Amino acid sequence: MKTKTMIQLLKNTDGRRGRFNQRYHTALRYYHNENDITLRNNGESKTREEGKEAEDGPLRHADNRVSSNYAQLLVDQEAGYLATVPPAIDVEDDELNDLIKSTLGDNFNLRLNQLVVDASNAGVAWVHYWLDDDGQFRYGIVPPDQVTPIYSSDLDSKLLAVRRSYRKLDSETGKFYSVHEYWTDKDMTAFKSQLPNYSDLAPITDRIPTFDVSTGDEVGSGAVLKHNFGRVPFIAFPKNKDWRPELLKIKGYIDVYDNVYNGFVNDINDVQQVILVLTNYGGEELSEFMRTIKEDKAIKMDNAGPNDKSGVDKLTIDIPVEARDNVLQRTDAKIFVDGQGVNPTDFKEIGNASGTAIRALYGHLELKASNTEAYFRDALTELVRAVMNWLGTTDADSRPINQTWTRTAIQNSLEQAQVVAAIAQYSSDEAIAKANPIVDDWQAELERRQDDVVNQDGYASFDVNQELGGGDDDQA
Repeated sequence: MKTKTMIQLLKNTDGRRGRFNQRYHTALRYYHNENDITLRNNGESKTREEGKEAEDGPLRHADNRVSSNYAQLLVDQEAGYLATVPPAIDVEDDELNDLIKSTLGDNFNLRLNQLVVDASNAGVAWVHYWLDDDGQFRYGIVPPDQVTPIYSSDLDSKLLAVRRSYRKLDSETGKFYSVHEYWTDKDMTAFKSQLPNYSDLAPITDRIPTFDVSTGDEVGSGAVLKHNFGRVPFIAFPKNKDWRPELLKIKGYIDVYDNVYNGFVNDINDVQQVILVLTNYGGEELSEFMRTIKEDKAIKMDNAGPNDKSGVDKLTIDIPVEARDNVLQRTDAKIFVDGQGVNPTDFKEIGNASGTAIRALYGHLELKASNTEAYFRDALTELVRAVMNWLGTTDADSRPINQTWTRTAIQNSLEQAQVVAAIAQYSSDEAIAKANPIVDDWQAELERRQDDVVNQDGYASFDVNQELGGGDDDQA
């Protein structure tokens, strides 16, 4: 791509990129428990009994700003529920299944967990895959604020290209500069700039090695990296059809909760402040007044007659405890309902509940997780097909791919085990392995059961041979 064309593309996508990143960074702040209530403290929760200015009133001194961590709780709750156990991939070929599992890596569940977190905070998460120097297939999670996709305008919405922009430190000058990569289905072109208007944009010619096609020797470097994937090597993992962060559903309620809660704490601190209003005090100095209060437990007031209003009044703060408790409880409930999560306090009331009661508690979370799974299934299928293409599978783009997702939730294991035992004789080994409450990997469980059957058969044959007086193999 020419530099002039890249400048125009950057300017045309800056607006969309800026709006997306603003929402993402707000959600990320809330995920890190840096709610709007803490903006005055640079994102840090602080308690300050003497923080307000004098113009706020003589009784208003406290300025506590402590944020509630609902955002992280709800996001991590879904990530743990959906992605603690990685989905089992089955392409109807055991050897190929093992190769795919090995390529995805032992930490695939951690990467999937991070994808759920990123998608919740940004509305979409991104995976980029490539081949390393040894030709090994690699993939990694790209921060959502680095990626700006470009789709076709037809109903297929095909991913045509990806703009990836990020900052990098120049080790020689000690200054930061921006790197802009433009990825297509054939190659990637890299540029760098420091000015916001991209007037200094230039190709990065010392970053990507170039090779002599005939000899395979490295002959220099350039700004264009060729790849043979046949598609843009970026995969979107959307959270929902609109790519909206989860925070947008509950931010208002979280802010209400923070404001009411911190206002409550402020009043608790300020209620200790009592101001005495003196009318026609007989003394001359306030110090004399305080000494008289302390020593004599009484004060002298001047009185000019029956209509005189001389005396001492108190200025205090009344705290509407019941009303604030009501608001906090209702807001807390709305956060979990609209955020489609499970309120941990609900488990205190169910005790040793049945599986049906427990599933009812997870109802809203299951709806949200099922929707996320539906969008992640397509993305994960695309990643698996990329792996199969790299492995040289002939029907990589058409082979059926089955995914089995497992939820991680509190459950009544005894009740589930009783159900499995009751239907065991009427069900396949695969169905029993999947439903077994003490099994995490049903495919590994099936393999272990098959090994146990083989070992038991061999042991039985050995016993029979011994009882028949068999010695060596020929006699047996």
